[in-house]
Amino acid sequence: MPILIAITGGSGSGKSTLAEALVSALSDGAAVLLREDSYYLDAAGLPDFDPATFDFDDVAARDHALMIRDLAELKAGRDVVAPLYSFIHHGREPGGEPVRAAEVVVVEGTHVLCTPDLAALFDIRVFVDTPADIRFIRRLLRDQTERGRSADSVIAQYLSTVRPGHERLTEPSRVNADFIVADATAAVRLEDPQAVVRLAAPVLAHPLLAPLVAAASDGTSFPGP
Repeated sequence: MPILIAITGGSGSGKSTLAEALVSALSDGAAVLLREDSYYLDAAGLPDFDPATFDFDDVAARDHALMIRDLAELKAGRDVVAPLYSFIHHGREPGGEPVRAAEVVVVEGTHVLCTPDLAALFDIRVFVDTPADIRFIRRLLRDQTERGRSADSVIAQYLSTVRPGHERLTEPSRVNADFIVADATAAVRLEDPQAVVRLAAPVLAHPLLAPLVAAASDGTSFPGP
């Protein structure tokens, strides 16, 4: 039966970096990555949808019902096809992304521990705790670089929905985590391989993962339990 791992934390906390590091650290082909962002509602098809005012930081913006069905299938050992979401068109693209039922399925997202039925599916639940100012700077740089947004629009969204959503939903969900990983690097970009190793080490030390831990690509071994 596949092991399901939830990686959550605020926007810009480093959860994607941690999730990718876990997949890389496990033996070849042992793990796959699933992103909660793929499970946004097909927002562009909603009545009176306006991307400038739509609250993407509320759990109601997620299709957790579909995500629960897909994760239940993966946990039962059956492959699924996850949706493909466009941040440009704010809707789902045709087709989807095949996801195989690997030995480990790593799921990252800001709301993955906010819905009880979803949180209950995971075998390991991790909350990444990163200072708010570092999270904001990372989000600002990412949205400008990767999504072509202006600084003013990123700041406006952060103040109107991102920060309130974090305080209302994501931060309280830490009580559902099995343990908390602190990102104490204060790095705007998590580019130091050793810093990523330290971030991932507590998760890889979990007894369920010990048999699958492999050497990192740079030759540095992740510590076991």
